[in-house]
Amino acid sequence: MHPVFPAPLQPGDLIGVTGPSSGVGERERGRLEFAIQWLRDRGFRVEVGECMDGTGHISAPASARAAELMRMLLDPAIRAVIPPWGGETAIDLLPLLDFDALAGAEPTWFVGYSDVSTLLTPLTLRSGWATIHGPNLMDTPYELPETLASWLDIVMAPRGTVIRQSPANLHRANDHDDWSVQPDVTTHNWTGTGTWRRLDAGLEPVDAVGRLIGGCIETLANVVGTPFGSPTLLRGGSGQEPTLVYLEAAEDNAFDICRNLHGMRLAGFFDGASAILIGRTAAPDMDSLSQDEAVVDALGSLGVPIVADIECGHVPPQMSLVNGAMARVVHSDAESYLEQRIG
Repeated sequence: MHPVFPAPLQPGDLIGVTGPSSGVGERERGRLEFAIQWLRDRGFRVEVGECMDGTGHISAPASARAAELMRMLLDPAIRAVIPPWGGETAIDLLPLLDFDALAGAEPTWFVGYSDVSTLLTPLTLRSGWATIHGPNLMDTPYELPETLASWLDIVMAPRGTVIRQSPANLHRANDHDDWSVQPDVTTHNWTGTGTWRRLDAGLEPVDAVGRLIGGCIETLANVVGTPFGSPTLLRGGSGQEPTLVYLEAAEDNAFDICRNLHGMRLAGFFDGASAILIGRTAAPDMDSLSQDEAVVDALGSLGVPIVADIECGHVPPQMSLVNGAMARVVHSDAESYLEQRIG
């Protein structure tokens, strides 16, 4: 896997907003408008698509969502595409997207997480585009700790830039802002603390390199092993290039996460992984199995470092990770960081 990186964004560039999974209801419209204006205030132009209906769990029929996403990704005037947020069933778009046409086109930055992982990872694997697992549009205005990079930091970085991110040593409690009451909120209530942790039995410091690939466990587990998420696509033609796999649990209980990770392992998703990064989660433990234990049960036999509480999931703050970027993770008592090369 040797992805092609889109060109860096410049002030004045056009960003497309579309809902390939869920749209935005009336209660959250104020937040959508605030986030769009937030981008405009930073010098970008914004085009909002037609697939934004929030009255149901999808923003439009699958054919319309696929057509609008394809149009935005292929339009040379649109330099980045970001959904308002995730959703539930973006998987219905996969057979409707023309990955061959995308592979032959100049790449566009595609950003998001949660159900958007269902599209980001196949786009990297099938079409060879670098994509960004990072905050969706509605989360973008939130301020980040200084140790983390936003998706805008990445899309504006010159090619060849190495971006280093390190533990924030804090996180948000398991609550949510009411955007219908306060659509312009930009700060989280930091009530948690904690840093990266080892889950595997290894005692030596972690120092691993590989191409980043991953996303949301609940959505990727349904794609891995299909033509849109074949693990053979991860490692290049020689099958020797290592990967650095990152995953995060959104809301499923520990039993479901354990089953999903076992299935991904059996499908070969972790073959060739130099290390596995697990995002901080508020998903529920079960009486006899915690989220940590679920990961170790499914992946501990791989014999690679497993580092938990990475800032890459549904518990803010959230770093941005580039699917396809060559990266290095270091974790020891002395220091912890993740570096990724843009381009």
